[in-house]
Amino acid sequence: MINWKEMSDLHVISKLEHILGKWFGVEMLFTDIHYKIQSRHLEKNYGHQSHFMKIQMSLNFGYEYLGQDIERMTDELMEATSGTKIFESFFPGVKYLASRVVVDGEYQGAVLAFPWLDNSVTAAELDIIVQKMVECGANVEDAKSAVKHLKKMSPSEVEYLHELVELVSGEIVTFHEEITKREQRIQELNSELGDKYRYHTMIGKSKGMQQIYRLLEKIKNSDSSVFIQGENGTGKELVAKAIHFYSPRKDNMFLAVNCSAFNDNLLDSELFGHVKGAFTGAIKDKKGLFEMAHGGTLFLDEIGDTSLSMQVKLLRVLQEGTFLPVGAATPRKVDVRIIAATNRNLKEMMAKSEFREDLFYRINVINVNLPPLRERAEDISLLIDHFMEMRCAESGQASKMLSKKTLEKLLDYPWPGNVRELENEIERVVVLAGPDKTITPDLLSARIFEHGGDPGVANKGINTGGSLKDALEELEAMMIKDGLKRCNFNKSKLAKELGISRASLIMKVDRYGLDKRKKAIGE
Repeated sequence: MINWKEMSDLHVISKLEHILGKWFGVEMLFTDIHYKIQSRHLEKNYGHQSHFMKIQMSLNFGYEYLGQDIERMTDELMEATSGTKIFESFFPGVKYLASRVVVDGEYQGAVLAFPWLDNSVTAAELDIIVQKMVECGANVEDAKSAVKHLKKMSPSEVEYLHELVELVSGEIVTFHEEITKREQRIQELNSELGDKYRYHTMIGKSKGMQQIYRLLEKIKNSDSSVFIQGENGTGKELVAKAIHFYSPRKDNMFLAVNCSAFNDNLLDSELFGHVKGAFTGAIKDKKGLFEMAHGGTLFLDEIGDTSLSMQVKLLRVLQEGTFLPVGAATPRKVDVRIIAATNRNLKEMMAKSEFREDLFYRINVINVNLPPLRERAEDISLLIDHFMEMRCAESGQASKMLSKKTLEKLLDYPWPGNVRELENEIERVVVLAGPDKTITPDLLSARIFEHGGDPGVANKGINTGGSLKDALEELEAMMIKDGLKRCNFNKSKLAKELGISRASLIMKVDRYGLDKRKKAIGE
């Protein structure tokens, strides 16, 4: 859609507008496809170049008269074979010239040069215009003055006006096309930059994720089977969705099934459907996921947990594109792209004859190996920000931030549960933080809070070789030191935990040299 305001501000168009006003005494108006004036002529105190138009717009229904002209002109220009036409306005004999603006073959609006007269106009015809203006509410003197100031143009002048107005409409189209190209290029560049940090709903800037993004970009127009390997929680289904939604099948169904969630009989019915009476409880025909996903993509998660008999049926679909619903006698044809995934080592399973080699090579045309989160340390901060923003938005809370110590704890943790574990942890701390804007370390799960820090009193051991007093002091210092870290140096909170007064804690902190501010000054 054309930004008409930008057009009015273009230097070349403003110069042409000035020329049209100075040479021909006409106004240059822009109108859109909805019959609306898009130039500044409706602004309060607009300085009209045409005295006639100034008088017309001062009439009670002056805008309505002009609106009728624009509506008729728009309808005619949209159907006309010529791009520029001359029209007679509401006031008989008063003319305007309009040149349409067409972008990508579609009418977007027009440029008008209004008002003027043919130089062949007679005195009687001028009187008719004056009379018409008076009938519409103008006083006689204003009407005469308005008509007197109308430019009478010869055929050669009309031809020149024709060229200038077409030049304006051409400049609008050219500028709009250039702006569109620039915006498209900006979007492309943003997309290229964005792909460094995300691809579809996947997020990550690590080297491993970059390699996956590049691979997915290469195969987006392919219809080959894809095999995704990765630990639980790494986001295998996100990869499958990205493959589908960037593929030619994106307008059809994407369906997913976890093969480990069903026993063999239930999985058979779930994937291939059944006919009425196939077994007890089969009271009607049921479509399976393969049939429902026809033309689209079916994601078989945890395919390594399927039985050998089920693997034979899956192989048949991949090889022949046919399947047999439970209880049916006639095979059915289907066109489905298969994306499979597992966290198991299929090569080891094949060596033990637990997984068919022919099926493996059918599903493993394109291989995607998802790295665990512990190997994507640089992605953790990005994922934290994403999950924090998402959870805060879902709960209607203001954005929150992690304290430095909290972030350190999260970065130090090995994340055995991968991205899923991180997402759950962020959801947990956002809930526990309540209205607080900053998330402190004490809100973290114990396994994360205690990981990688000081081993604590139980693990360090106390020097039992000296006096009881020295051992007690050592224990006391260690408890206070660990407590200060845990409470982020909040002495009031720690004093309450230890069951002593805040003043007593401050003296002990000072005695054992545990005040971080004093240590910083000393350093």
